[in-house]
Amino acid sequence: MEYTGSNYDGDYRNGRMEGNGKYTFPTETRYDGEMKDGMFNGKGTLFFPNGSKYEATWENGIAIEGKYTFADGLKYEEENWEYCDGYDRRFYTEICNGLKPAGRSQLTNRVPPREIPEGCYDCGDGFYDPRTRVVVDYNLKFLRNADDDENEWIVRTCRKGWDEYVGYNTQTTY
Repeated sequence: MEYTGSNYDGDYRNGRMEGNGKYTFPTETRYDGEMKDGMFNGKGTLFFPNGSKYEATWENGIAIEGKYTFADGLKYEEENWEYCDGYDRRFYTEICNGLKPAGRSQLTNRVPPREIPEGCYDCGDGFYDPRTRVVVDYNLKFLRNADDDENEWIVRTCRKGWDEYVGYNTQTTY
């Protein structure tokens, strides 16, 4: 464990992780559940740093079946997914708590929305700086370098950390 940066607290059998335990990855993702011969095996849950979780039945380290729950409590449904489907574009918090009054937009599912550093984008799992092409998590730890496709998608679709005026502007002078 010392070489991988992981941690295990639980049962051992024949020097291997076996029984019930908690395995924590260096990314702070944590598995709580049954282990067999050093692998996830049986019922167990992965808890992610963003507050989401994946509850599954595991067999020799592979999830056989499971359910993903987002940090806000929304459960992912592979069949009959009705959230954000093109007809109903409300955020999950709006579905649960109702819409904001007219004139007060809800920009993200998170209330209040995250403050985005100047010149960056909020790309869902962290902030993206197009000058360096680096994505950092919300604690500003390095996640990855964005390739051309991800850069294009983020710049085209994600929320910006600055105001940008578009359309008619009464302040324009000629």
